[in-house]
Amino acid sequence: MSSIVITGLRTYPIKSLGGFESDWVQVEKRGFQYDRRWLLVDENNVFLTQRSDTRMALYRTECSSNGLVVSNPNKERMVIPYVPEGDRRMVQIWSSHCDAVQVNATVDEWFSDFLGIRCSLVFMPDDSVRPTSPSFSKPDDMVSFADGYPVMIAGESSLEDLNGRLEVPLPMNRFRPNIIVSGSAPFEEDIWKSCKTGEVELRSTKLCGRCSVTATNQETGEVGIEPLKTLASYRLRDQSINFGAYFVPDRLGQIRVGETLATSE
Repeated sequence: MSSIVITGLRTYPIKSLGGFESDWVQVEKRGFQYDRRWLLVDENNVFLTQRSDTRMALYRTECSSNGLVVSNPNKERMVIPYVPEGDRRMVQIWSSHCDAVQVNATVDEWFSDFLGIRCSLVFMPDDSVRPTSPSFSKPDDMVSFADGYPVMIAGESSLEDLNGRLEVPLPMNRFRPNIIVSGSAPFEEDIWKSCKTGEVELRSTKLCGRCSVTATNQETGEVGIEPLKTLASYRLRDQSINFGAYFVPDRLGQIRVGETLATSE
């Protein structure tokens, strides 16, 4: 039996913008450190995503000692402070609402000018709690501005299985996972009840239902019909097209690329 090895760790600091890879991450109760802790909202404080503007995919992010560095498609850069200074407000992500802090007016203007709409960048402070769905997790589980759960895992073999059915293969960035693994069978992550590496333990919640973001080229912003058309032919369950699985942390700590993942079914 081959070992399951972590081959990629990806963090997406601002929801729906480009993320970055790293050799190691700190796993917190909400998921990866910095993952989806920032969010763009419209004038009504409702979240914005690639579903409504695919240009959001073209922003790039990286962490620095001075703050979160964001580059827009025009190669213009903005440093986002880790400690925001704006006003508190209640924001909406899907059907949930939670407390957030505006970063500052300068950052809002920078994003608004490129996207052509009035929007604000907000941050989720440590004292803001957004619960996960009680249908698939425990009462004290929480999540950042991610869609529903803290950590998403996808196997390289799952992508290989899908690409074997496509005319044009797709990269893993279409699915925006946090943890990428090798050595597992295609879609084996579906049946894991938990997984462990080093000091970190993750508990399974549900499969990841996919949306139109997977059909958006993360390098160009162009939208096609795949992979949803093909996935729907064999990965449809309970009216959800699934790829990858969601997990919540039970034990926190650091995880690293190259570590072995022990799983239970």
